[in-house]
Amino acid sequence: MAFAQPFGGGQVPVNCKLCEIDRPIQWKCMDCSILMCGHCKDKVHSQFKNALDHKIISREEIGLHSEELDFTNIKCDEHAGQSSCLYCNTCEILVCPTCVAKVHKKHDLIEISDAYNMKVEGLKKGQSKMQKSNSSIKAKKDELNKLVSAENSKNSKVRQDIVSHEKTVKEQVDKYFKEILNKLDQSHETVLKSVKSDLNALSLFTNQTEEKINKVQDFIDITNATDFFQGVKTMEKSTEIQEPQTKPSYSSSPKFVPGNMNQSHIGSLQVDGNLSAEINIFLVINNEYQTKLEAMVHVSPCLDQSIWLSSGNYGILQRVKSEGTNLKVMSKFDIKVCGIAVTPSNQLLLCAKGKTRLQQISSTGDLTDSVYDVTPFFPTAIHVVSDNKLIVGAYNGKLKRSAVMIMDKKGDKETVYENDEHNQPIFNSPGYITTTCNGNIHVVDRISDDARGKVVILEQGGHIINQYTGHPTINKSKPFKPANIVTTPSDNIVVTDLNIPILHILNDNGHLISYFNTKDIGIKRPRSLAFNTTGQLYIGSTRAAGSQTKEAKLYVINIAGF
Repeated sequence: MAFAQPFGGGQVPVNCKLCEIDRPIQWKCMDCSILMCGHCKDKVHSQFKNALDHKIISREEIGLHSEELDFTNIKCDEHAGQSSCLYCNTCEILVCPTCVAKVHKKHDLIEISDAYNMKVEGLKKGQSKMQKSNSSIKAKKDELNKLVSAENSKNSKVRQDIVSHEKTVKEQVDKYFKEILNKLDQSHETVLKSVKSDLNALSLFTNQTEEKINKVQDFIDITNATDFFQGVKTMEKSTEIQEPQTKPSYSSSPKFVPGNMNQSHIGSLQVDGNLSAEINIFLVINNEYQTKLEAMVHVSPCLDQSIWLSSGNYGILQRVKSEGTNLKVMSKFDIKVCGIAVTPSNQLLLCAKGKTRLQQISSTGDLTDSVYDVTPFFPTAIHVVSDNKLIVGAYNGKLKRSAVMIMDKKGDKETVYENDEHNQPIFNSPGYITTTCNGNIHVVDRISDDARGKVVILEQGGHIINQYTGHPTINKSKPFKPANIVTTPSDNIVVTDLNIPILHILNDNGHLISYFNTKDIGIKRPRSLAFNTTGQLYIGSTRAAGSQTKEAKLYVINIAGF
């Protein structure tokens, strides 16, 4: 179906309706419904009867005036000789008086102009969503292009290392060097092919989406109401798009390890981790404190520089403050908790075992019930978004139900995420929660009794946009068991892994961008995570399995690169 297109590059030119020569259209008379050039506006139209009372608008304003559409002469598709008088919102069709009398009398009937405005608004929302999606995809493309550049630089350096080492043992190992160079090139080609494949998919998506965006805009600008309502359903459907899914990470080229005179000592190609947009990651221990806790399962800093520490099922909750190289215990509670969080008003909220209502501890140290009741669930995780809003993870074993709830400061549930669009449970057992600036909710979800799990990423509407289940390189010998989660000041996500000293570093959509082995800085069993107001990372450790000593330590870490 062809639609009238008033202006724009690549469109059929429209001549002045008065002189009909190739002068640019600059004006429209709303009373005469005439497009005209500047010359005819001043010299011809001004001579019309009552021309001074006519409404003339500029070229830029033409698309803003819906009165140019004639809603009074739209022929009924069902009844010859009848004109449509209303829009049936129930059936989503235009109707004439006969249609109303026979079929649509009790339906939701609205003015055609109102229906037009409603449909245009819907199309604009769909268009806006596509534009937002397009921006996100373009950002991904930039990220992947950086990876290609970094990989090319790395490949160049590895090649230089290989050639330099080759010169020292050329006579003995010429053949072997050619073999490993060939392997390097093949590996490099494989890496680039993997990344470029996603880049091509993203480019195709952006091209197709931009075409759709332009088509929607052209359709919104159409001046024939009959054509508009005949094509609006098809156009609405065209705004429903599915973003291409890129890989969470990309295998990197191997690095070269020099050797000596024979094949086993010359060197070989080794896996060198994964490509990452965040390649310069640093963690330095600023302070460390020995505690008497058997495990540090939760850490939550306060505004006054004190810190709440919990041993989880071991049943100890402490508020401590650093004094030199020691932690002074300010208050202590014997209580089993599975989640804690400090509010902006410096109150501690906690998920106490067996309670359907969150507990709270005021700044004076009183333990009471809060207004946050999640019955019939039991709270398992808390994340404070602001003084007016928090997110609670909840579980009921008997009912075999789990949910994540957004609650306001009065304790009312604003949103409950429990089942997906197919009415299937989203979560098995939510344990820890954090959010990013784009509104995505990241939930650590335990999927088995041995603590194996995943990180579920929800967008604001509750749609699952990703699920991170660990990485084959990191979790090659031990399954992914997410133990805690936190958002960094740069809006990335850090996840601890229960049985290995690894920090998984994800972007705001839950894709792995890098990882860090805390054993490199002396932390063998990282468990809990939190950031203080100055941007330092707290890592709470736990003791080794089977250990009889109380070894839980609190580390204060300076970070960079993520």
